Amino acid sequence: MNDERAKKRVVIDAGHGGDDSGTVHNGIVEKDLTLKISNYIKERLDDLGIENSLSRTGDELLDQNTRPERIQSFYGKGNDVIVLSNHINAGGGDSHCVTNV
Repeated sequence: MNDERAKKRVVIDAGHGGDDSGTVHNGIVEKDLTLKISNYIKERLDDLGIENSLSRTGDELLDQNTRPERIQSFYGKGNDVIVLSNHINAGGGDSHCVTNV
C-alpha cells in the first residue's frame, strides 16, 4: 500500500471493561458492545493492511492511568498514531474518555 493509510498505525480502544460495565440498558452492556465493535474494526483494518492493535482483547478493566499507558505501549504517541476510543453514550453522567493520550 503506497498511500497515507500505510504510514498510520491505529490503536483501537474498547471502552470500559471489567468492573466498569459502562451503560447497561435493555440487556445491552456497553463494555461488551465496545469490545465487539473494536474487534470488527480490527478485522477491517487487518483486511486493508493497516497496522493496528487493541487496547484490550477481553473483559479487562483499564483504569485512568493504565489505559493511556497501554495505548501508548503499542506505537508511542507520535503523529503517525491514530487512537479510536469506542463508547456508546446514553447521556448524562461523567465522561470517562481518555483525553491525554
